[in-house]
Amino acid sequence: MDSQTAVPNQTAPDASTAGKLKPNSLGVLGILFFVLSAQAPLTGVAGAVPIAVAIGNGAGAPAAYLAAGLITLLFSVGFVAMGRHVVDAGAFYRYIGKGLGRDLGNGSAGIALFAYCAIQAAMYGLYGATVNGLLAHYAGIDVPWWVCALVTMAIVQVLGALGIEMGAKVLAVFVLAEFSILSAFAVVTFAKGGGPEGLGFADTFSPGAALEGAPGVALMFAVASMIGFEATAIYGEEAREPRRTVPRATYAAVALVTGFFAFASWMLISSYGASKAAGAAGKALQGGDSTAFVFAPIAAQFGTWVNDVLPILLATSLFAGILAFHNSANRYLFSLSREGLLPRRVSAVNDRHSPGVAGFVQTSIAVLLVIPFSLAGKDPVLTLFSWGSGIAVLAIMLLYFLTSVSVVAFFRRERLDTRPWNTLVAPLLGAVGIAGAIWLIVENFTTLIGGDRTTALWLQAAVPAVLVLGVVTGRLTRSARTGP
Repeated sequence: MDSQTAVPNQTAPDASTAGKLKPNSLGVLGILFFVLSAQAPLTGVAGAVPIAVAIGNGAGAPAAYLAAGLITLLFSVGFVAMGRHVVDAGAFYRYIGKGLGRDLGNGSAGIALFAYCAIQAAMYGLYGATVNGLLAHYAGIDVPWWVCALVTMAIVQVLGALGIEMGAKVLAVFVLAEFSILSAFAVVTFAKGGGPEGLGFADTFSPGAALEGAPGVALMFAVASMIGFEATAIYGEEAREPRRTVPRATYAAVALVTGFFAFASWMLISSYGASKAAGAAGKALQGGDSTAFVFAPIAAQFGTWVNDVLPILLATSLFAGILAFHNSANRYLFSLSREGLLPRRVSAVNDRHSPGVAGFVQTSIAVLLVIPFSLAGKDPVLTLFSWGSGIAVLAIMLLYFLTSVSVVAFFRRERLDTRPWNTLVAPLLGAVGIAGAIWLIVENFTTLIGGDRTTALWLQAAVPAVLVLGVVTGRLTRSARTGP
C-alpha cells in the first residue's frame, strides 16, 4: 500500500502532501522545546549530577559538563553544515548514508531507531515508578508502574497524532516549569554568594578540581545528559526555513543545555560547600534516593512546599521526554518507510500531516519493550531505566562518531562547502572527542547501567549487532526491489 492510501480513522492526504510532513510548522523555539524535552533537564540534574559528584570528580563535576558541551559544539559544526544540504526526517542515517555509503546508512538507521526506542522505554520505567509513588502518596492507591506506563503510552500516541504544533505547545509548558524552578534556585544561590563556602569557582572549575578523582566517570554522565539535541535536524522538514532555523536551534540547544547543566550543578555544589558536596551526594546514593541531593537544597532555599512540587515536575519532565522521543522515533520510521526500507503504509500521514501509522508502530514497540520487564517482575528503575539509558547513550554516541566522519567524507567528495573549519577541522576534532567519550562509556558501562559485568557486556554487544542487522536488512530489501 502506498503512502497516499487512507488508514483507519485517518483522512487520506491529497497528492501534494502524501508521504510528507507538514512544512513550515516549527520555528526555532518550537524545535528548541522538543530538544530540551528530550534531554529532560530535571531528570538529568536529579539523576546524573549526584552520581557524577559522588563517584566522579566531586566538586569538579560542573567542569565535565563544559567539556561535554565543547565536544558537542564541535560535532554540531559539521552536523549543521551537513544539514544545509540534506534535509530529511531520518537525519542521522541520511547523513551517514550520504558520506559513508548506503549500507552503513541503513545500519545507522537501525541504531538510531534502537536508541530512541530504548531511551523512551527507559523513561517509561522511571516514569511508571515515579507516578506509582505519587499516586500512593497523594491518593493512597497502589497502581502498578506498568499500568501508569501503558496509560501514558495511549496519551502520547494521541498527542503525537494531533500534530507537531500540539506537541510543541504541551512540551513548552512542561519544559518551562522544570527549567524555571531549577534556574530560579541557581540564580538565587548565585545572587546570595553561594553556600557556606561561598561560590567556590576555583574549587569547581580550576584544572586541579576538574581532574580530581575520576573525571572520566563525570564526563561520561555529562555526555549522557547532552543526548537529544540532534533532534533539531529530525524536524527539518517541518521547520520554517530549515536551512536557517535548524542551525540556529542546534547551536541554541547546545549552548543552553551546556550552560544550564554547568550552572545548576555548580550552584548545587556551592549550596553544600565544595568540601562537603561529594559526601552529601554519596549519602543520597547510599540512601537509595539520589534526588535528595538535589531536592534538599532547593527546599531549603524556597520552603518545604518544594518537596511536594519537585516529584510532580520530575514526572512531567519524564513525560515531556517520552513525548519528544516518540516524535523522533516515529519520524525515523516514517523516513525509513518512505525510502522503501519498511512497508509503504508506515509513511502514511493523517489529516494533520503527522506520521500516524509510524506513531502507532512506535507505540507498539514501546509496549513490547516494557511488558517483559513487568511480566518478569523486574524493578523498573534498576533494570528498564538503567539498561535502556545505557544502551541509548552508547548507540547515540556511535551515531555522533559516524556522522562526524561522514561529514568529512561527504564534503571532501562533493565540495559543496569548502570552509575548512566547518567541514574538516571541527568534525575531526569532534570525532576525536566523541571517540574518547565512547571509550569512557565502554570502560564504565557497568557503572552507567548500575548492573553487573555480564549484563553490561550483553547490552554493549546489542549495539553493533543492530548495526549489522540494519546493513543486512537494507541489502536484502534493496535486492528484493531491484530483483536478481
